[in-house]
Amino acid sequence: MFQLVTIKNNIGLSPSLFRVEQTKAIKEVINTKLANKVLHQHGLCIALHDILKIGDSYSFPGDPGTYTQVTFRYIVFKPFEDEVLLGRIKRSTFEGVWITLGFFEDVFIPEAYLQSPCKFDKDENCWVWEYTDGIETHQLYMDEKEEIRFRVVKVIYTDIPKGTDSSQTQLPMKIIATISEPGLGLMSWWAEDNI
Repeated sequence: MFQLVTIKNNIGLSPSLFRVEQTKAIKEVINTKLANKVLHQHGLCIALHDILKIGDSYSFPGDPGTYTQVTFRYIVFKPFEDEVLLGRIKRSTFEGVWITLGFFEDVFIPEAYLQSPCKFDKDENCWVWEYTDGIETHQLYMDEKEEIRFRVVKVIYTDIPKGTDSSQTQLPMKIIATISEPGLGLMSWWAEDNI
């Protein structure tokens, strides 16, 4: 779920950071630049792990700052296919269910990957699993904020060019998940006292 990614990048320090010890200033710039951003094909950046190498600093005519080649490792959130995770239901739509992990909210379970048979309840604005135990049918509601266990089907990365209108709903990283297997779904469904 979490991985270390090694990155080599030129880090620019503005004159306002010259009073700060260089390593501390570089850490601040790296975290400001990467924290909570998606690196295409690498995942969601969480935090700086460590700095492996700091090269020489250079300045250029007409630019008051300095630039330093830095090699560092960053912690990223990148779940692998078939990984089972826990989250909470954020919202339901006709297309499926959106899940939040607390720090990442772009997990989607399409209708085809919900427990079957399932229907969308317009009045309750949630999906309902119509579970049959052989004797009777039970209506199991997937309400908001309920804890849910799901399996990652795939992670989709979208390269969003700089300057793209932020009002568009393109997601740089989206997880497609499923709960259509035994043991997956709302934690309350599988509670010991419900068996």
